[in-house]
Amino acid sequence: MGRFTTIFWDVDNTLLDFSYSQRFAISKCFQTIGREITEEIIERYDRINDSYWKRLELGEITKAELLTGRFVTLFQEYHIQNVDVEAFRTEYQEALGSVYCYRDNSLEICKALKGRVAQYVVTNGVAATQRNKLKLAGFYEIMDGFFISDEIGAPKPEKAFFDYCLNSVKEKDRSRILLVGDSLSSDIRGGVLAGIATCWYRREGALNESGYKPDYEISSLQEILRGVDCWN
Repeated sequence: MGRFTTIFWDVDNTLLDFSYSQRFAISKCFQTIGREITEEIIERYDRINDSYWKRLELGEITKAELLTGRFVTLFQEYHIQNVDVEAFRTEYQEALGSVYCYRDNSLEICKALKGRVAQYVVTNGVAATQRNKLKLAGFYEIMDGFFISDEIGAPKPEKAFFDYCLNSVKEKDRSRILLVGDSLSSDIRGGVLAGIATCWYRREGALNESGYKPDYEISSLQEILRGVDCWN
């Protein structure tokens, strides 16, 4: 038997392609308000959204401030006025959870691991959005549990989030738990601080300037199938 008995999976840009869902959602919402959407706006929103999530991870803002603030910032930059931000946010979250795209055939990888290791989702995403998307994508039949920051009351990488997860799983030996995620500031930092092994799913061109060193680094989720049994 390999070293690891339990895997914590990040969702957005690890199991599922967040950019795909985000592009669909922001485009749909702009159509609803009768505004033209451009590549420039989509790319700018992506950067704004990412910056807000980073601020949440650092404890600089609340989740509520993130959920509306990113749109307020976008609208201000592009001089978009007379938009009901709350209605826009609500439609965006619903649209975001209505479509999905797998990363590296992730569903089949998780199916292949079922029975070999326990598998749990660990995510900072909005609970209703994430649960709906994961159900549609077929992960509900595979995962042993779902740890969502909205429902726990603390986000990755906070200690309270990982304490809750670690207290909830059967495996109590932290050296036998592996966290797989793409975010250095959320997944890798949180895993390191929690004392569990971490695997950085590195996007092409990404550099690690975080100061946190993952135990493993992969460029394809397929590497997990081999690594979970042979990594020491």
